[in-house]
Amino acid sequence: MASDIYKKLATVQLKLIAPKEKDNEFGGFKYRSAEDILKAVKPLLKGVNASLILSDEMVNNGERYYIKATANFIDNDSGEAVSATAYAREQQTKKGMDESQITGLATSYARKYALGGLFAIDNTKDADSMNNDDDNSFICSDCKNPITEHKTAKGIYTAQAIAEITTKNNGRPLCWNCAEAIAKAAKAANNNS
Repeated sequence: MASDIYKKLATVQLKLIAPKEKDNEFGGFKYRSAEDILKAVKPLLKGVNASLILSDEMVNNGERYYIKATANFIDNDSGEAVSATAYAREQQTKKGMDESQITGLATSYARKYALGGLFAIDNTKDADSMNNDDDNSFICSDCKNPITEHKTAKGIYTAQAIAEITTKNNGRPLCWNCAEAIAKAAKAANNNS
């Protein structure tokens, strides 16, 4: 018989709707923040008599620092807990931000992904908000062309997945061709050093 905590967590996972409503004007895509998830989940926690506690920890790996965020779902009736953890690396510099703001940015990012893992938040959109022209909703920051779906031997990457991955890895959304060009240039630079 499944523990009540898993039943409560499943109830929250099934009911939680945290749409991507914020606009990233620089990247041309929509996103959700950790605060958006928290706003959507709080009424659901009350409904199942559960609590959520977030904790953060600075972790050093070599010369880089990471924020380790943990989201704890706690059954208020039994005291049992289920956790999910995510990491985000601090950038060394970010234009217009001081060091505390950079840490705050990494913390928010790590928390968002810890919450996403705990509550099984996917990237699907509500039917009412779907953009039927999805491939043109993401624009490459470098070449200004639409980011489109790309097929590889490993599978199909949607325009949204490519925009999210390249934003995470390069700090801006890129089309497949521009991202490949940057990766090749970085590899060549590493081979020449």
